[in-house]
Amino acid sequence: MNTAHTATMDEPVTRPIPVVDARQNVSDVPTPTADGGPVRTESDSLGVRDIPADAYWGVHTSRALENFQIAKRPISVYPDLVVALASVKQAAARANLEIGVLDAHKADLIDRACQLIIDGEYHDQFVVGVMQGGAGTSTNMNANEVIANVALELDGHGKGEYQFISPIDDVNRSQSTNDTYPTAIKIALTFALAHLLDELALLRDSFARKGEEFRHVLKVGRTQLQDAVPMTLGQEFHGFATTLTEDHARLTETKWLLAEINLGATAIGTGITADPGYAAAAVKHLNAITGLNLETAPDLIESTSDAGAFMSFSGSLKRSAIKLSKICNDLRLLSSGPQAGLGEINLPPRQAGSSIMPGKVNPVIPEVVNQVAFSVAGADVTVTMAAEGGQLQLNAFEPVIAHSLLQSITWMTQAFHTLRVNCVDGITANEERLGAMVGSSVGVITALMPHIGYAAAAALAKTALLTGGNVADMVVDAKLMSREDVTKLLSPARLSGLEAITTAVPIVKASNLS
Repeated sequence: MNTAHTATMDEPVTRPIPVVDARQNVSDVPTPTADGGPVRTESDSLGVRDIPADAYWGVHTSRALENFQIAKRPISVYPDLVVALASVKQAAARANLEIGVLDAHKADLIDRACQLIIDGEYHDQFVVGVMQGGAGTSTNMNANEVIANVALELDGHGKGEYQFISPIDDVNRSQSTNDTYPTAIKIALTFALAHLLDELALLRDSFARKGEEFRHVLKVGRTQLQDAVPMTLGQEFHGFATTLTEDHARLTETKWLLAEINLGATAIGTGITADPGYAAAAVKHLNAITGLNLETAPDLIESTSDAGAFMSFSGSLKRSAIKLSKICNDLRLLSSGPQAGLGEINLPPRQAGSSIMPGKVNPVIPEVVNQVAFSVAGADVTVTMAAEGGQLQLNAFEPVIAHSLLQSITWMTQAFHTLRVNCVDGITANEERLGAMVGSSVGVITALMPHIGYAAAAALAKTALLTGGNVADMVVDAKLMSREDVTKLLSPARLSGLEAITTAVPIVKASNLS
């Protein structure tokens, strides 16, 4: 008899869920088949199927592999989802044991099997495609079958001997796809969001460091792609950091969208087949397993049919992606050239940029981040349409919602990382070029306008544009101000607004310039 200990509801969970690195996702894999090797036979209501003998999945998964050869990407490309599924099943086993609808021996075996999956084992057995019909039933059954067969092996039985532990009667006890699957999606997104927020914070800090490094570097600000007033390059990069700080806060707030779950709702929200005490027990154990603060939805009918939380979460991802894409547009503009463009900053050269033009280096890192943003925006449309497409008591399109959101958050996490490591950390300023542009920019005249008057400033601006002369020299030569006063007023601190200008000299009329 198996004597392994099963933690009770009052005992602390001592095996934390491992952090999954989103950058280590599985690549596309071929559809698993028996390929003429040894098989075992399994049956369902539609008939009999041969299953590869070494597979931990079973007949329901086999049919899904045949039906949904669409994306050629298994759900295991999202390890957070696999861990979330196992966590839900583990919580269900503990809850079923607590309320007395599953015997202790089976509950213990299912619990142990789930823990192995949570710890990173058997992920390659989650083989159904990310694109599937059936509202996620194939994913749920893939999990049920893998857990059942792992549990059977732990108990000394062979795979497929479901008379001892059944994927449906035991692993899926008190559950339906319609409550376990959306619950697992929300948990997976919460896990993935933690990875994304970590990378976003690191990227924000990288921009902030550049803001400090460039705090003394004057440059010409631009509005509508035309020269405006001066600022510092440090202010520009500090602005990028502030934008990302705001995004970090907004994305953090989305956690509450994912905290309300419908576990215990079963098919449509009525809780049919589940004991009245199951929902409360399940969410309690699920919180202990995941370390999250999940709550049972107050209206399980509404929660089972509504996908609004996913739509709102997707909108927050899109907002962050689009704002970062704008920053990448700025980086590409500021580094354009190097001879015929703005050429204000240098991005780290990452690879040769042309097969025909020697020496050309392109801004490939900001470009790839732009493309991630485009994809996230498109995925948001997909999520919106899928949320709208549900009918009556269930949304059948949660598989594409899950895929869209998990792909977006995974790609964004990796984009944040590559932008920081392969671009922002290595950016340098072309200080000589920036200084020359500020010196000849008519924008600096704006800082002198309170002292020499608008008319005189306009006349000087016109002359500077025609001759390309240095504005400070022109003001001194015209005897409008002393060199000392001009230098003070055109200091980086004053031009960038870091030091307030509170006094003025008598205004000089434009006629004095003749």
